[in-house]
Amino acid sequence: MPDRHEMWKDLGMDLEAHDTLCSVLPQAFGDIYLSQENRPEGMAFWDMVVSDIHGIRPAELMEAQKEGRKVFGTFCLYVPDEIIVAAGGIVTGLCGGSQFWVPAGEEVLPKSMCSLIKASVGARLGRTCPFFRIADMYVGETTCDGKKKAYEILGRDVPMYVMDMPQMKRPQDYVKWAEEINAFKKIVEEFTGNEVTVEKLHEATVLLNNRRKALERVYHARKADPAPISGKDALLMMQIAFFDDPQRCTDMANTLAAELEQRIKDGVGVAAAGTKRIMLAGTPMAIPNWKMHHIVETSGAVVVCEECCTGTRYFEHQVDETPTTASEQIMALAQRYMKNNCACFTPNTGRIDDLLRLCREYKVDGVIDVNLKFCTLYDTESRDVQYALKEAGIPSIHIETDYDDNDAEQLRTRVGAFIEMLG
Repeated sequence: MPDRHEMWKDLGMDLEAHDTLCSVLPQAFGDIYLSQENRPEGMAFWDMVVSDIHGIRPAELMEAQKEGRKVFGTFCLYVPDEIIVAAGGIVTGLCGGSQFWVPAGEEVLPKSMCSLIKASVGARLGRTCPFFRIADMYVGETTCDGKKKAYEILGRDVPMYVMDMPQMKRPQDYVKWAEEINAFKKIVEEFTGNEVTVEKLHEATVLLNNRRKALERVYHARKADPAPISGKDALLMMQIAFFDDPQRCTDMANTLAAELEQRIKDGVGVAAAGTKRIMLAGTPMAIPNWKMHHIVETSGAVVVCEECCTGTRYFEHQVDETPTTASEQIMALAQRYMKNNCACFTPNTGRIDDLLRLCREYKVDGVIDVNLKFCTLYDTESRDVQYALKEAGIPSIHIETDYDDNDAEQLRTRVGAFIEMLG
């Protein structure tokens, strides 16, 4: 692996603290990922990315900046990547998934805020994540109160643009979101110096639709029994998709999907046929948050689906590619992104429909509804989730946790008992 210290130094990073972070990750990754048996060969690409996670992609982004391209850091899948790509910009996800970043976040945020927000702010303020240092502009959205206040802090030394997300799904809300996307388009055009033409937006839409199709293809393979890929490996693919080059992500996901499809034909799985099939639902799992998947898959079950932003919500639903005018294209984007059923919406019956549909499609034996501590949106919705699953005869449990491993053994006991109860 190349020595990246000069690059990190140029980014103004805290090299000593960053070295501490980098020294922990290989051991954790080895214990969680490389210890798995019978992994698909295609996972070698994502293993390579993790081995130099703060080097390979950051170096690419910095080279692109030298060519005049702008890098936009985003925190939510509601931000329409198509607009940025059409303007010649690059999108990189910024959500933090490590306990390492939480203390720096707690210096400016209440402790009673979810780990994802505290880690994201801490990654920037602690100067230990190159992606937060590289991004020319941050793009936020009003999906939760905690994130809105965090954006005020992050925006003090980095250009910050916040999109006002509708909280309902009435006809006028679709119009409002289209107006927000159009306003964002003007900001991106001004920031990059490039016009978002009908032709460029069409190209970007096709590119990102193809990425969605490739990721969905991998997920479809997970419907097989035995499961041809572990939930941990599928999660890793999804986490890296948020900051990888879109075309490369598409190519690698399609290559992996082809291998999984052949495995299905050959009856090859990562666990025996009949192994209990678990769906994880709830709050997103930003890299390197692999805790719940690891606990489930070392307790006798296999994770076959994730109903969350780092799961099915990221790739389901295509953007209509047929519009030929700018206004029609913007509305097509609004309609696609509004189909995501985040807990920020009220009412949010569509999420219940999604859960039940996914349980059927992935032949789920049980659902673990996972909520990051202090995420009031998903915590409040958990009651409706539990009720709907019970009515459908699908066993489930609700778990509240954070990034710290102090509760790992307690969670292992609860998860193990749940899986045993499934018979």
